[in-house]
Amino acid sequence: MALYLLYESASGYALFLAHGLDEIGQNTEAVRNSVSDLNRFGKVVQLTAFHPFESALDALNQCNSVSEGLMTDELRSFLELNLPKVKEGKKPKFSVGVAEPKLGSHIFEATKIPCQSNDFVLELLRGVRLHFDRYIKDLKPGDLEKAQLGLGHSYSRAKVKFNVNRVDNMVIQAIFLLDTLDKDINSFSMRVREWYSWHFPELVKIVNDNYLYARVAKLIEDKSKLSEEHIPALTDILGDEDKAKEVVEAGKASMGQDLSPVDLINVQQFAQRVMDLSEYRKKLYDYLVTKMNDIAPNLASLIGEVVGARLISHAGSLTNLAKCPSSTLQILGAEKALFRALKTRGNTPKYGLIFHSSFIGRASTRNKGRMARYLANKCSIASRIDCFAERGTTVFGEKLREQVEERLDFYDKGVAPRKNIDVMKSAIETTQGKDTEMEEAQLIEPSVKKSKKKKSKATEDDDAMAEDKPAAATNGDASEDAKSEKKKKKKEKRKLENELDQAKADEKSNGVNGVDADQDDAAKNKKKKKSKDEVAEDAGETKKKKKKSKSKDDE
Repeated sequence: MALYLLYESASGYALFLAHGLDEIGQNTEAVRNSVSDLNRFGKVVQLTAFHPFESALDALNQCNSVSEGLMTDELRSFLELNLPKVKEGKKPKFSVGVAEPKLGSHIFEATKIPCQSNDFVLELLRGVRLHFDRYIKDLKPGDLEKAQLGLGHSYSRAKVKFNVNRVDNMVIQAIFLLDTLDKDINSFSMRVREWYSWHFPELVKIVNDNYLYARVAKLIEDKSKLSEEHIPALTDILGDEDKAKEVVEAGKASMGQDLSPVDLINVQQFAQRVMDLSEYRKKLYDYLVTKMNDIAPNLASLIGEVVGARLISHAGSLTNLAKCPSSTLQILGAEKALFRALKTRGNTPKYGLIFHSSFIGRASTRNKGRMARYLANKCSIASRIDCFAERGTTVFGEKLREQVEERLDFYDKGVAPRKNIDVMKSAIETTQGKDTEMEEAQLIEPSVKKSKKKKSKATEDDDAMAEDKPAAATNGDASEDAKSEKKKKKKEKRKLENELDQAKADEKSNGVNGVDADQDDAAKNKKKKKSKDEVAEDAGETKKKKKKSKSKDDE
């Protein structure tokens, strides 16, 4: 039975035929010994066909499909052209050795070409990889290494590259940094309190907040210089005028020791650092909120941004969290307690990181375990929607939150909650309605743009006409004026005739007597004659004026 070897290199697909396998007896040790020697290996394995890739992009696509265990159209055509045809109903007299078992199963399903992948085939492919540049004559030294390096970089970049807005690694780093900042700010602010209390010990009892204490210490500096002038600035920081006055009075009667200017400068610098850190912490929290709304909007709206980010960081990624069942999600963060309980055969923990949610705090001690189980169930649903949905919406998270609220009311007051099917149906309907609105808005936008363009063109034409009219008026001669006058008179004539015709029609319709109608007709005819005579006189006057102007020009 003939054995063909399919080798996927960085430069293209290659097909080899292995001879003399009966002599070797398919012994992996014998193949392993003969691989290093090209003379021996070249007699056994010979190149039958080679199909180079068209470009680096084509090589990347082929590499991605091979790694996923899929056969591309190019690979199928290459195999069908260079392998013997498989007849229906007859057992094929050859097989193809493949490095990837998934790829081999896919080839067999699609083309009925028998494939195998074992240690013997892998050793043969290792020898092919070792001596591949000797088999291809047109390859220059260094070309294969360059192709492998370029393909390796592009393949790794494609694997790492995801949607930029949905990279959950940023959330993991941000929540870790937020936790460390909280610890550091707390320890640093305690150090500021202890350090400045040697100088002004009464301030600790008046100002409890760490950030405000650092700001007040930075403002006061030396307590001996405290006066009523500092009260407005202190009220701006503390937000209470009584507290500000209390600080000033305490500074006047303080029992603390005096500090040298150098010591005071160091205290002020350290207080400024603490203030900067706390302000950066606020900015980082805002950043975390925005990233969570981009990556996991439903989970954030259900359980909060910080708890959701802690769950994602503990699981490793949003995908890992989506894969977790609700029972695992419930005790995430309580692994030590779980294994201790399993070891000592005690009670297992009811909640882990999920305990920091406000829902479990609001539940009674008797119902905390039930609430944790229910909340973990909803969190697993929300994380799966966020991970696998194409569009990010907060509709499902809000509906799941409503369900948790209803469950709390059920435990406290006995109000029956809605069914999960009904809630999910309403959520799907709302999302579909939003999608249709978005599509309509996208359709309306281009039509609005077209109408705006038309309006702008019309206004431009009007402006051009308006610019042309004054230019024509300034450059016009006496003859043009005469023509315009004639046109005006003709228009007036037409208007008069139309009015008269309308008057006749009205009189006939109203049933006026024949005599009156005749008199009116005669009067109208007279008016017509008068108007014609007036027009003729005007025309004669214009002709006389033209003759006078010509005679003046001749003179």
